[in-house]
Amino acid sequence: MVRYLFHRIRYSLLVLWGVITLIFVLFNVLPADPARLTMGQRSDLASLANARREMNLDKPLFSRYLIYLNELSPLSFCNTDSSGCSANKYIRLVPLPSRCAIILKWPHLGRSYRTRKEVIAILTEALPGTVLLALAAMTFATLFGILLGVLAALKKNTWLDTSAVAASVAGISMPSFFAGLLIAYVFGYLLHNYTGLNMTGSLWEYDPFTGRHLALKNLILPAFAMGIRPLAVITQLTRSALLDTLSQDYIRTAYAKGLSRTKTIFRHALPNALNPVITAVSGWLAELLAGSFFVEYIFGWKGIGKVTVDALDKFDFPLVMGAVLFTSFIFIVINLFTDLLYAWIDPRVRLY
Repeated sequence: MVRYLFHRIRYSLLVLWGVITLIFVLFNVLPADPARLTMGQRSDLASLANARREMNLDKPLFSRYLIYLNELSPLSFCNTDSSGCSANKYIRLVPLPSRCAIILKWPHLGRSYRTRKEVIAILTEALPGTVLLALAAMTFATLFGILLGVLAALKKNTWLDTSAVAASVAGISMPSFFAGLLIAYVFGYLLHNYTGLNMTGSLWEYDPFTGRHLALKNLILPAFAMGIRPLAVITQLTRSALLDTLSQDYIRTAYAKGLSRTKTIFRHALPNALNPVITAVSGWLAELLAGSFFVEYIFGWKGIGKVTVDALDKFDFPLVMGAVLFTSFIFIVINLFTDLLYAWIDPRVRLY
């Protein structure tokens, strides 16, 4: 198990390094000038030159890449007399000559061009909204997906089975951003007088008289829009797996022993049919945490997705790069824990 753990961690670090390299290359070949974006369009040449020097834009591309890796790495080289090193809380591990040291620190994602705030602080503030939205969407998709899948399997070749399969195919074929626009228009605009739901809104709302208050109703529409596609996948997986399980010998043996149909299905058949569903749930949860950009933007839900789209619209490159790295890291960590869970459940997985 330890050998398998080190193998998966090494593979995850290689994937993360590839993502970091790709992001750096993409955002450093863009024609926009980061120094001018930081200082503004009316800044003088001397201010621009100082800004480029502070942002290491006067150095070659490969040197900037090494500096970028050094800032992202928890273990990095640092001049303890420099302002950049002293500005971060760090633990000095190994002293080196020339006032340098190998330090342990938090990864530094830079500062926003617009607000000058730390990127990690902006993303940390927006993370709870994304996590809450993803968990709500996944809970809705899992509960109703398993329910519809079980009903479709038990009512095979009936109108209920046909309707569930047709609805799941339609849900898989519908992109989340299109579903979000459609749901926001129908339930938030056309039927607003009946549903009481708004087209846009975040977890917290501000009222000039009552102040800040929690608005959980704004979670309903974006969670519904994000949960449609995983619900469709879970429905089909549950139906197929349960139909396959019901044809096994031990199910016929359970019936022969006199067990009721309800007890046979929910105690013996359904638990064994949920293995592919668990795989789908873990994968979709990681995808929802990392891919809720357009849904959050459509519904005005404050999360990492909306923050990233707003930053991209304003050419706030450090914030966009940090958000992509942040979501990629979440996706990789969830996949790592899923692999470890598989290895713990089934020892055959460790034989790579």
